[in-house]
Amino acid sequence: MAARWSSENVVVEFRDSQATAMSVDCLGQHAVLSGRRFLYIVSLDAPFEGHRKISRQSKWDIGAVQWNPHDSFAHYFAASSNQRVDLYKWKDGSGEVSTTLQGHTRVISDLDWAVFESDLLVTSSVDTYIYIWDIKDTRKPTVALSAVAGASQVKWNKKNANCLATSHDGDVRIWDKRKPSTAVEYLAAHLSKIHGLDWHPDSEHILATSSQDNSVKFWDYRQPRKYLNILPCQVPVWKARYTPFSNGLVTVMVPQLRRENSLLLWNVFDLNTPVHTFVGHDDVVLEFQWRKQKEGSKDYQLVTWSRDQTLRMWRVDSQMQRLCANDILDGVDEFIESIALLPEPEKTLHTQDTDHQHNSSHGEEEVLKEDPPSSLLEEKKSEQLGLPQTLQQEFSLINVQIRNVNVEMDAADRSCTVSVHCSNHRVKMLVKFPAQYPNHAAPSFQFINPTTITSTMKAKLLKILKDTSLQKVKRNQSCLEPCLRQLVSCLESFVNQEDSASSNPFALPNSVTPPLPTFARVTTAYGSYQDANIPFPRTSGARFCGAGYLVYFTRPMTMHRAVSPTEPTPRSLSALSAYHTGLIAPMKIRTEAPGNLRLYSGSPTRSEKEQVSISSFYYKERVILLYHPEVLQMEFQCLLLKFF
Repeated sequence: MAARWSSENVVVEFRDSQATAMSVDCLGQHAVLSGRRFLYIVSLDAPFEGHRKISRQSKWDIGAVQWNPHDSFAHYFAASSNQRVDLYKWKDGSGEVSTTLQGHTRVISDLDWAVFESDLLVTSSVDTYIYIWDIKDTRKPTVALSAVAGASQVKWNKKNANCLATSHDGDVRIWDKRKPSTAVEYLAAHLSKIHGLDWHPDSEHILATSSQDNSVKFWDYRQPRKYLNILPCQVPVWKARYTPFSNGLVTVMVPQLRRENSLLLWNVFDLNTPVHTFVGHDDVVLEFQWRKQKEGSKDYQLVTWSRDQTLRMWRVDSQMQRLCANDILDGVDEFIESIALLPEPEKTLHTQDTDHQHNSSHGEEEVLKEDPPSSLLEEKKSEQLGLPQTLQQEFSLINVQIRNVNVEMDAADRSCTVSVHCSNHRVKMLVKFPAQYPNHAAPSFQFINPTTITSTMKAKLLKILKDTSLQKVKRNQSCLEPCLRQLVSCLESFVNQEDSASSNPFALPNSVTPPLPTFARVTTAYGSYQDANIPFPRTSGARFCGAGYLVYFTRPMTMHRAVSPTEPTPRSLSALSAYHTGLIAPMKIRTEAPGNLRLYSGSPTRSEKEQVSISSFYYKERVILLYHPEVLQMEFQCLLLKFF
């Protein structure tokens, strides 16, 4: 183990731990790192003074670990391994297994302590069951929730003691533990597996989901058919959790390269660009949790554990917390209340000025009453929010360590020159700031020589920069650094698209095939589809019924794809509209020769497009075969005799 301090964070290295999970206790004193051979207990107050170990004998890695969130049970933590959960007790510098929970028949995927009841623990598993345990009686679970598919995530609601949510592949189910027979709500949230699930800390009905489909979505489960907002990303999102302050969100991406920054802080009301990037880890962040705020301190600490075998503690000061505020005017309400306590202007005037005030006109009285509070309000607002009050201050606070960017700033001329290098392209831009900036006055952007990008790319970049700057200045926020980050990211995206197009000499120019989820909705005989989150009905499947028979359904053999896929099954009902736009050809079967029966695709005729429906994906005759387990066993034995 090695430790080092920096101005922003503490870094502790555990080179041989091979830990796969991490958790921070509710008191903010200890963190547990779970490896295959040992559990490492790290003191967060003195991480460089060594650590304690709890040995464990298991061939299985720990999938999830979590401390009890209640102060009275702060010395307990739970760790799942394969099909069991071990409850550990850590006290006076030593730890041991106090009890074990056994009930699942498949691997446990997640666990979570109840927020309101210190004795309750919920576990989810691939075996399709979600168990709620009372640690006072660990012989069996007190409540069992059953779903059709296995659950990968489970989380208690932070405002409702009876509510919890589980994720099943790309879907989310909302449960009430008092009604365990069925879920109270169902969300068709994502088209790919959900990796992260988190409830809003202040709203009972709001939750965020992060998925393999490169997005984070925000939901009000009372309106399950439409998400509230979406954060699109370029890579899969491993975790997305709300911050304990303001309206922030921390996400962990799965980078394509190890040294890409994957730990980002967002403002949920402005998802165009992250407000901060935590730079330091050399590999994927496996877990992150917030440490309890120290008494008398306004700073928070974010504790992270990465695959690079380092534990880091990041300081999040009050200025960074303000970046996650709902609006720039947050905090001004307190000032307005304090304004009411100030003496009225006429009461502060001298006696000889009083007569002059009474002789003044009504309009002059309005000026005397309005001007001082207005100017004082602007000055007080900037002081309270810690924002740069001048362009010189913004230049001094800007982060100049943005990759491939060189900025030359001239506060006297109220301008700066930006140079960006990306691949073989170079962009040089002059940015001028008006006198009213940033009070509803956006800067101007002008390309200057030497700039090597095309005019089309210039127009796209200018539009993005103008939109970004206007969104900031309409809230009286500085916009230079967000614009620089947008410039770099968009330029890299354009260059990557050019490189991929040039590397494929067979690609047709200006031909782009949109993915299925982005097909435009059209008004047809089926109406205007608003069901993008409703999955398309299955075209094949198999289930054991209650009588012990295996029931399966599928397309007939003549309709199976014999070559590479030419027409995918839609992923949602709304994607069916693509067939009416002619973007995808419906399935057709050649009938010239029965021996050459196979699928092919082509440009659909008008009659074909009109005939596209859900039934087009199913055979006309329903084929359902029943097999009893004894019959299956006999057939399997016959196959063995045939081969041996």
